[in-house]
Amino acid sequence: MPVNPKKYKVIIADDHTLFRQGLRLILEDIEGIEVMADVANGQELIDITNQFLPDLIIMDINMPQVNGIEASRILLRKYPDLKILVISMYSDEQYYNSVIENGVKGFILKDAENSELRAAVNAILNGKTYFSQELLIKLIRGKQHPVNVAITPREQEVLELICQGLSTQEIATRLFLSERTVENHRASLLDKTGCRNSLSLVLYAIRNNLVSLQ
Repeated sequence: MPVNPKKYKVIIADDHTLFRQGLRLILEDIEGIEVMADVANGQELIDITNQFLPDLIIMDINMPQVNGIEASRILLRKYPDLKILVISMYSDEQYYNSVIENGVKGFILKDAENSELRAAVNAILNGKTYFSQELLIKLIRGKQHPVNVAITPREQEVLELICQGLSTQEIATRLFLSERTVENHRASLLDKTGCRNSLSLVLYAIRNNLVSLQ
């Protein structure tokens, strides 16, 4: 008998029923995705994640009982490798830095095209980060303040590829380096910039003109 391909378990968390139902329909149309549950608040998300540790959580920020910021903090402290994609509104931008620092793997807007949702899910499940270019530009517009960070030429190359969304393996292949060397460069960049993870490093780099969006 043929072996069934791996199914990625996904949980959706959003307080709007129609949005959850629509998101479920889109996700269930993606091969290899199984939506385990959809919940209406952060406390339900925490409880059901403890019950069915998923491969991916797709969540809103503004939710009752426990909001997305606190839920992501609690879950990622307990499950550091858990993959979380935030899907939210422009008006939530004041909270994006908080969820990024907590360790979420990406964020897109609620009015994104289905193709962008698919791209984000695929990227994150394959070990990458994903951020909406439209939202990223909005977040950094008017906030660029060049800083003097002593980055080596090789670190600059690694930084630019991180900002392009490449994984450690892809960067290693592109630059003819070992994955451990790439991780060492990444760690050095995080230390020099004071960032906690790759996604916050991307925002820092663009905000401070260390790389260009072009």
